[in-house]
Amino acid sequence: MQRRIMPALAVSAVILGLALPGDEAVAQTARDLVGTWTAVSITTGQGSNQVDLFGPNPRGILILGADGRYVWVAMRRELPVFASNVRTRGTPEENTAIVQGSLAQFGTYTVDEANRTLILRIEASTFPNTAGAEQRRPFTLSGDMLTIANPASSSGQVSQAVWRRAQ
Repeated sequence: MQRRIMPALAVSAVILGLALPGDEAVAQTARDLVGTWTAVSITTGQGSNQVDLFGPNPRGILILGADGRYVWVAMRRELPVFASNVRTRGTPEENTAIVQGSLAQFGTYTVDEANRTLILRIEASTFPNTAGAEQRRPFTLSGDMLTIANPASSSGQVSQAVWRRAQ
């Protein structure tokens, strides 16, 4: 009897394997997003009007915890060092470069799986205007690449962040 079951299971597995869709078509769940991600690109605009918000090779980390909390930090690869070597004594130019070259926020998140939307509830941000806001961001997940759109960015244009799962 075991000999009949094993071939039947093998045939069933092959049939199911052929019937299942590829990675991109499989529905993503909140569990699929949990983890640490590193920035690949963060852009705004479309086509030839596309701009790298934090330069062509940004530094960044996105942590989506299993507990529903998140941290998002993005910055230009080369931020200026302060001539004074004291964080609270930057020149107006140094402070401007840091503020315009970085963004950080944290809070809680949920995933609307049916609409493939990440819902961020921002507790605090280096752009304080967003503190207390809820933002809905469509996403796609393909292998180890996560793309999150921000259709209502502060620039008025659609922004897109591409993240790679950290190894």
